[in-house]
Amino acid sequence: MAVLTMVSIWIIPLLIGFVLIYGTLKKVPTYEAFVEGAKDGFGLAISIIPYLVGMLVAISVFRASGAMEFIVDLLKPVLGIVGVPAEVVPLAMIRPISGTGALGMTTDLIATFGPDSFIGKLASVMQGSTDTTLYILTVYFGAVGIKKMGDALKVGLLSDLVGLIAAIVICTIVFGGM
Repeated sequence: MAVLTMVSIWIIPLLIGFVLIYGTLKKVPTYEAFVEGAKDGFGLAISIIPYLVGMLVAISVFRASGAMEFIVDLLKPVLGIVGVPAEVVPLAMIRPISGTGALGMTTDLIATFGPDSFIGKLASVMQGSTDTTLYILTVYFGAVGIKKMGDALKVGLLSDLVGLIAAIVICTIVFGGM
């Protein structure tokens, strides 16, 4: 364990040092290259702000309007039949949109039901088996100017659905369901 701790402490400084030494040996102006990269990164950060604001507003409107609660109430009878706790549905809906929002929901579920409960375990596995598809498409595709993202959206949402189904099935098998 001590070796792993030492490696985790030193890996990034050693990697940075290696890159700087290698660049210097190859006669690359490392400081100037770093500053140029920082300028490009700052420009990219500024360019994605409108997309971030749009996504955050959409999430807020979705939650504040009561649409999420309406959909959960609509799905409760079907979810009960297949043994899926309705409490995880908001997490499944928010996860493709916002990683931070999903993490907050996961934290709330774990605080409410406990980390060893089926819901807590299922929420944790759902968090790890899906991605922030809509966030990725909005921010990163928007930042580089990609307008046609229909196929990426379909594949991303399909992979999120498969991840959710796999999380439910595996958690039910491994942890015994509700």
